[in-house]
Formats: sequence, structure tokens, C-alpha cells
Amino acid sequence: MTTAAALVEVEPGGMRELHWHPTTDEWQYYISGTGRMGVFAAQAAARTFDFQAGDVGYVPFAYGHYIENTGDEPLVFLEMFRHPRFEDISVMQWMANTPHEVIADTINVQKSIVDGLPNTKQVVI
Repeated sequence: MTTAAALVEVEPGGMRELHWHPTTDEWQYYISGTGRMGVFAAQAAARTFDFQAGDVGYVPFAYGHYIENTGDEPLVFLEMFRHPRFEDISVMQWMANTPHEVIADTINVQKSIVDGLPNTKQVVI
């Protein structure tokens, strides 16, 4: 079995940006701190989970999710994948690289807002 992993540290008040993994499920192991994860599925189904050190999280393949630090110390966790390569798609990067008129019309905002989105991935914000 081949695996890929990422060690993520999120400062208090920060979050792991809304994203999804196009290749496989994600397993998480929480090392320190406290956090909350929102997971989004098809047909407007969403769940929220709270985590602390020693907990294990799971996100099914291609489900959108974010993780925020809810404590006053760094949130540290390990993301693990049963795949030879770590891959993710950030919602901001995806929107910034889609025709801006399409995004603005779809989410009903001014095009200038979409024009200001970063077109490079910001894993932790």
C-alpha cells in the first residue's frame, strides 16, 4: 500500500481552507489543539465535527471540507491518504481560475470580488 500525508498546523483563529481531494478519502489524526471540521456532500447535506488531540477524522473521497482552529493554541493534525501523491483543490483557487463572469453570476456577487481572489492555493488562511 502506498500512502501520502501532510502535517498541518493551524494557528488560533485560522482555518484549513475549504477544499476537496480528487483522488481518495482523507484520514486525519489530531495531535494537539482543538478544531471543528465542516464536511459538505451532495444535495446540500453537511455535517460539523469537533476534534481534540487523540481524535481521528474521516472525509469521503471528493467531499468538500474545511477545518478551523477553535482553541487558543495551534491545532496540529496529520492528513493521510491511500494514494502515492497528496492532491487537493482549493475552492478559492478553483473560483479564481474559472471565468470570473461565470462565478460572479453563479454565486450572485460583483465580478470585482471574484477578480480579487488569489489564483494560487492558500492551504491555511
